[in-house]
Amino acid sequence: MDPIMLSRIQYALTTIFHFFFVPLSIGLVLLVAIMETLYVMKGKEIYKTMAKFWGKLFLINFAVGVVTGILQEFQFGMNWSEYSRFVGDVFGAPLAVEALLAFFMESTFIGLWIFGWDRLSKKVHLACIWLVFVGTFLSALWILAANSFMQHPVGFEINNGRAEMNDFFALITNGQLLVEFPHTIFGALMTGAFVVTGISAYKLMKKQDVEIFRKSFNIAIIIGLVSSFGVAFSGHFQAQYLVETQPMKMAASEGTWTTTEDPAPWTVVAFIDPDKQENSGEIKIPGLLSYLSYSTFSGSVKGMKELNAEYQQTYGSGDYIPPVRTTFWSFRIMIAAGGLMIALALYGTYLAMRKKLEVAKPWFMRLMVFAISLPFIANTSGWIMTEVGRQPWTVFGYMTTEAGVSPNVSAGMILFSTIAFTAAYTVLGIVMVYLFVREIKAGPYAVDKPEDQDESADPFGVDGGYSVVTK
Repeated sequence: MDPIMLSRIQYALTTIFHFFFVPLSIGLVLLVAIMETLYVMKGKEIYKTMAKFWGKLFLINFAVGVVTGILQEFQFGMNWSEYSRFVGDVFGAPLAVEALLAFFMESTFIGLWIFGWDRLSKKVHLACIWLVFVGTFLSALWILAANSFMQHPVGFEINNGRAEMNDFFALITNGQLLVEFPHTIFGALMTGAFVVTGISAYKLMKKQDVEIFRKSFNIAIIIGLVSSFGVAFSGHFQAQYLVETQPMKMAASEGTWTTTEDPAPWTVVAFIDPDKQENSGEIKIPGLLSYLSYSTFSGSVKGMKELNAEYQQTYGSGDYIPPVRTTFWSFRIMIAAGGLMIALALYGTYLAMRKKLEVAKPWFMRLMVFAISLPFIANTSGWIMTEVGRQPWTVFGYMTTEAGVSPNVSAGMILFSTIAFTAAYTVLGIVMVYLFVREIKAGPYAVDKPEDQDESADPFGVDGGYSVVTK
């Protein structure tokens, strides 16, 4: 019943759940835009059908994501009033731009795209979905600009105990943003790609609407391959930036207690004892950490003990070592999920290029269905590593997490709101899964059920209560 811990739990709950939907929206809308582009260029109705089908899933996900985003911002005002007071003049600016520019742009052109199929020309309608993608792209940019300030504060001055922005350009050219943004965007494109390939693999195994889902798989697997490598390379650059700006986070993610030898080995697995500040059962790859940190197989990496002593001299007495186990293992879970996605994307692209997808081994198709979960695991573990590894700071070097909580909110209040949020998220999750499953079962050729249709004819069949005009 510690208010600080409960506030952190609620922040983690709202952020992680919201971040299930944001990457999927960005990834899906790009794929829908590509499919509609192929329809406009080639004039084949099958691409229009594909765009409409995957567009339905995008719209469902987008709607749920909006609700979860509102709840996430709501808890900032409830539980983190001191944080909001301190950084409001800086943190609020990119959030305001995101709401007034990017989100309104998305909403406007989503509406035009939904209702404009038979009212707008093909090219104007196509422009609408691409502008939706641009809107989601910009939305992510402004949100990450705010988050990057928490990781690496720039473009401000302290006035009367508050951070006030004095250089907006510095905020949007923050080095943290420049490495964090591409990593997040590639992760989002990878999420959309693996959701589409996973659903397509399921439908291909069922031999339902084979042509549509084969084409969907072929398009998405290429996006998945490009984005998975994009995630890997952008993550490498982000790690190198962390060595310079947040060396404690990098040391914690590697379980490095003392400054390493030169060259520094990368620890694959280890049993970490934070009480004794030592590891056991380590498996290491010689020189790899030096390469990850400096792009050369030489150079040592500072350990947490040495860094903690430096931080104490700079920021005052205290323990500046983050939760090491969580940071260490979340980093490895992210890497493992990303590596598996690269392997699956490579093999899937090979099958698609050789036109062997329909004769693929059943194990691969089943694995692709399971792989729907992989980008969500990677995204979540990556954000856990990012946020937990920054502890005990909420604004690095300026405000600790403990100092940012609302002083007049009791543990009971936070617990109640956490239970309420959890209940709301559970309902939203169930609704989204139900709607996704219903649309997937109905298939791309589903039409609205006539009012006089007998619901008892096939209440739980493959068509999920829809009539199917063609297969």
